[in-house]
Formats: sequence, structure tokens, C-alpha cells
Amino acid sequence: MYNNKRLVVVMPAYNAEKTLIQTYNEVMEQGCVDHIIVVDDASNDRTIDIAKNLDNVKVFSHEKNLGYGGNQKTCYRLALESGADIIIMVHPDYQYTPKLIPAMASLIGNELYHCVLGSRILGGYALKGGMPLWKYTANRFLTFVENIFLGAKLSEYHTGYRAFSRELLEKIPFEKHNSDDFVFDNQMIAQILWSGYVIAEVSCPTRYFPEASSINFMRSIKYGFGCLQTGIEYRLSKMNMIKSKLFQ
Repeated sequence: MYNNKRLVVVMPAYNAEKTLIQTYNEVMEQGCVDHIIVVDDASNDRTIDIAKNLDNVKVFSHEKNLGYGGNQKTCYRLALESGADIIIMVHPDYQYTPKLIPAMASLIGNELYHCVLGSRILGGYALKGGMPLWKYTANRFLTFVENIFLGAKLSEYHTGYRAFSRELLEKIPFEKHNSDDFVFDNQMIAQILWSGYVIAEVSCPTRYFPEASSINFMRSIKYGFGCLQTGIEYRLSKMNMIKSKLFQ
């Protein structure tokens, strides 16, 4: 609980057997998490077996791989069904430290914001944590362009460390028309801004190591064009030039 609000951590998992327990332990050490939901996206390692043996964890497994966005859709739906008031996504690959959970929860639990992002850019942690230079450069370019299209001033749009209020997840139509691929993250931020919510950011250390999940160069190119498409679609919708299923 945080401020009498039920706090649920969701973990979209895929082949996370080497880092799941370490991430879980640090999540529980924060002392404010009521429940953890692990959604396994048809891993081919022991992720689901390990998760089933952890206390205070609900495990859900996809019969086939739905993709990163599809996994998140299940995570958020299950979190809402469990009665969560604050929902925080923590990747089980231990790339983002769970030690920021209390800080992110406080911004939502005290009703200051409905969405909080853990930014790798604030504080200059991205390159220090080992982010490849090409990814950093692409991150900065896409963020610059998206801030123009979406009329925002975020330090980055591409972090996987996110916290939401129940109110926001109940309002944002993230399940019906959003992608099941990585661009889901970007579409969701755009939908949050479209709905008039202000997004908060906290500085977040990050780690890049062999066990940490990462998309390859070609998938990154596809993701980048997807982000640009989302930004253009948002701007044209704001100008009433098109009608988008994402922005209703």
C-alpha cells in the first residue's frame, strides 16, 4: 500500500530466468508493493517455473508470443482486475532499478500526477549505464521530433519504466487499437497527452548487460518509424485533418 492505495507491480517477461529473482527481491525490499503480476510471453526458458515459486506473485502465461505491446495489454488488464490503484511496470531483466518504486508511487499516490516515467536521459545516466551510442543518438532525435509533434517537453519517450494511476488506465483505450509491438509504448504516451494528462519524469539509472533485453538494429528502425508515424498522426488529428482510431 501507498497512502492507502493498492500498489501492484507488473512485469512483462520474456526469457528472464537469469534476472527475475534479483528484480523480484529488490521490488519486495521497497516495502510498499501489495502484489506482483508476471505475464510470461511464451518464454522458452524457465521464467514461468521460477515465477510460480515466488511469494505474492500472480503468474499468467501466453500460449503464444504476442509481442511486447501485447504483453503489456495483459499486464494492465490483470492489474485493473486485481483492484490496483497504482500500477508500476518493472522489467524483470533488471535494467531499471526497482528502488525508484516508492518515488514513482508517491507522485501518483499523493494525486500529483497520473503517469510517471523513469527517464534514463535526466541525470545523464543513459551513456553511463552502457546505452550504445547509436541508440542514444536515435533516442535524442526521436524525442526532439516527438516533442514538436505532441507539444510536450519530455526528456525521453522510450523508457520502459512507467507508473500509472487506475483512473488513467481506465480512460486510455490502450487495448483495442494499439500495436502489439514495441511502438505500443509510444502510442500510449501519445494517448495520455491527447487525453490532457501531464506526465512526470524521475531520473533513473539504467544498466546494459548481456542478460538485459534489447531490440536489435532492424527492429529499432521499425520502432523509430512507428514513433514518427504516431507523432504525425497525433498532430494531424489535433488539426482535425484526419480521424485516428488511436486518438478519439
